Amino acid sequence: MCTAVSYKKLFKLMIDLDMKKKDLQQVAGLSPATITKLGNNSYVSMEVLVKICHALRVDISDIMEIIPPDHTIME
Repeated sequence: MCTAVSYKKLFKLMIDLDMKKKDLQQVAGLSPATITKLGNNSYVSMEVLVKICHALRVDISDIMEIIPPDHTIME
């Protein structure tokens, strides 16, 4: 079973910081493919999440959340 995650918190934080995806890519040293994965709520490694947290000076709970298996994400 694959655990569903949501990075909506990250993108809301980026809006608050007036930061574009390209900006996040540069400050955290991420590839364009990783940015796409985040936008699609796909799997990214813990290493990537830590890079983002360090770059934005936030905790992991500030950028993502785990979606319970019985919860449907409304897009």
